[in-house]
Amino acid sequence: MCLSGGEKKVESLVARKVIVGVTGSIAAYKSAELVRKLKQRGAEVTAVMTPAASQFISPLTLETLSGKPVASELFPATRRPDILHISLAKWADLMVVAPATANIIGKVAAGIADELLATVIMATQAPVLFAPAMNTAMFSNPILTANISKLRQYGYQFVEPEVGELASGEEGKGRLAPIETILEAIEKLSSRSSELSGKKVLVTAGRTEEDLDPVRFLTNRSSGKMGYALASEAKSRGADVVLVSGPSHLPSPPGVRFISVRNAEQMSQKVKHWFAWCDVLLMAAAVADFRPRKKAASKIKKVRELSLELEKTPDILLEVKPLKGNKIMGLPGGSWTEWLYFSEPESRTPRKSPEAKDKKWANPQRY
Repeated sequence: MCLSGGEKKVESLVARKVIVGVTGSIAAYKSAELVRKLKQRGAEVTAVMTPAASQFISPLTLETLSGKPVASELFPATRRPDILHISLAKWADLMVVAPATANIIGKVAAGIADELLATVIMATQAPVLFAPAMNTAMFSNPILTANISKLRQYGYQFVEPEVGELASGEEGKGRLAPIETILEAIEKLSSRSSELSGKKVLVTAGRTEEDLDPVRFLTNRSSGKMGYALASEAKSRGADVVLVSGPSHLPSPPGVRFISVRNAEQMSQKVKHWFAWCDVLLMAAAVADFRPRKKAASKIKKVRELSLELEKTPDILLEVKPLKGNKIMGLPGGSWTEWLYFSEPESRTPRKSPEAKDKKWANPQRY
């Protein structure tokens, strides 16, 4: 089927439900083209506008192109049987905010939900893609840079603006990315978001802390980055994810059920509890191999010499292996990472791959 201008209809987003968020930028008029091309690709589209967006583009334009009413009010004048922002958040398979102003990026980064679009973003479990558009001076502001970095850590996606002529007449970075570039990012995010649909993934991350006395403990330098990245990636591909984490300074990935533990025993209990639920277990936590045999009741005083009696902590992989036939992957760390344990589930066989003879067994990086 051909469309006006010789365009071919490519139904790459058939039946995908997409919310297009429109904010108060001079580039808001380009959102009409984005909505039109999403519809051409087979998507169901609902536009959500901020109050400022209506200063740049008419809601009627987006309503006509999308075929659905535009949502713009957190408390609409017409009474509804449902809660609007929750209904929209659950309806969407994917959200794209284009154009995204510094204001909406800052609100989401700060957890502020004082209008409909920000509230829907806060409530949705769907992937969210931002396409920033603003003056170069605003885009280069370190506060915005920090906000974008923060949102990336939480799993939000961004399409970089391009360098070009801006509304002020200046040349610089901040011009909304081309609509085709935004569409490519949407298609990529959409295809990835269904790869693991229906799968249940259990991930462990972070370090453990084994108490020596009320103020000291034995631990390691694991940051938790690998486990958090695995959890975020699995969620972005459509899996239901439970993340069991030891101490870490990282934010919990959005949409992931987060369970905090502190020591090896607690992690063992949580993993065994959730193991029956999961299809796949990814063990990326740096679990202590040993712990003090006895925890001192009070702070140990400074002495010339101190001998510590240690005992082994639970080997979580060995404990869960007999429970059922899940796929288990263990990613141990050290001064360098050499071993990858994989069970399916008949064995817990170490496979050494420093030379990457089998490319399935690439050396993971923990820190």
